[in-house]
Amino acid sequence: MSKAYNVMAPTCPSRVVLHRIGARWTVFVVTALADGPMRFSALKAHIAGITPKVLTETLRALEFDGLVARTDHGGQPPRVEYSLTELGRSLLVPLAAVRAWAEEHVPEVEAANARAAAPEGPR
Repeated sequence: MSKAYNVMAPTCPSRVVLHRIGARWTVFVVTALADGPMRFSALKAHIAGITPKVLTETLRALEFDGLVARTDHGGQPPRVEYSLTELGRSLLVPLAAVRAWAEEHVPEVEAANARAAAPEGPR
């Protein structure tokens, strides 16, 4: 039987895992790698708005957590590829569900944002 974790408990290690999954660029990097290995420059081009520094930090963190593998093929210039590990691939289904939800509910979220940003008036 596996150990039970409670993400709501302040000292539960599952909070660290959830924090990584919920980090700003994690979803984009994992989704970009879904179709197979990519080089750094291809990832950067594929993920609009990510800086090289943030991409490097995100890849290192995902590698540290065992979600991404870094493969150095050597040579000059160096050729490094990033790919999802089996653990990283196991994130694809839940992330696809979150992505689908986000894309489906953009109008409602934008409407709520507009209401919240509107000047106070009679309610």
